[in-house]
Amino acid sequence: MAAGIGAAGVRMGAKLLVCAALVAIAVKVADRPAPAPATAAATAQPARAPQPAKQTAVMPAPPPVDERFVVKRILDIPGPLDHGDYVWDDKDVPAGPMVITIDLKAQTLSVFRGGYEIGAAVILYGAGDKPSPLGTFPITEKDRHHVSNLYDAPMPYMLRLTNDGVSIHGSDVAWGAATHGCIGVPTKFAALLFDQVKVGDPVIITDGKMMELRANTPAT
Repeated sequence: MAAGIGAAGVRMGAKLLVCAALVAIAVKVADRPAPAPATAAATAQPARAPQPAKQTAVMPAPPPVDERFVVKRILDIPGPLDHGDYVWDDKDVPAGPMVITIDLKAQTLSVFRGGYEIGAAVILYGAGDKPSPLGTFPITEKDRHHVSNLYDAPMPYMLRLTNDGVSIHGSDVAWGAATHGCIGVPTKFAALLFDQVKVGDPVIITDGKMMELRANTPAT
């Protein structure tokens, strides 16, 4: 009996230990704090105002080139011209705006059509107290048989430049002669020039400033 009771007591003790262990485990589990509730994956951010679109800098378009002042061809003149000489060659030159240039230092007038030089002549010009003016002047009047009301002198194929009477006109272009400010050209050349230009066409008078022959470069 004693042995049987002892075995039974051991088994009972073992069960009690197991039960005690289970209770302890349950208590520890019950004592654990409950897990914190899951937070949102990302905290909501305040809405941002849309950023303005980046502005692309737009370069201003270059000003258009005035084709009247672009030199495209200069006449091939083999040698210097003497007083009374001129050259005219408009063969195969297309229609275009007309420009007259006058270089007082070189004593030369050139006429351009659409940028192509079609004529050149030696000139007379004003000197002393009656100099020819410098600048750009539109033709304001044309008169094929003009006579000066100041000097009672013929001014054939007159192209008026200023209100005080400065004009381009036919003249006896001789060495040593001068004008009262007008530009004198050989009369036959004046007739050719008269038929080509119209009122409003520009005349550029300079004193030694040369025209440049360069693509798409306004003459100065």
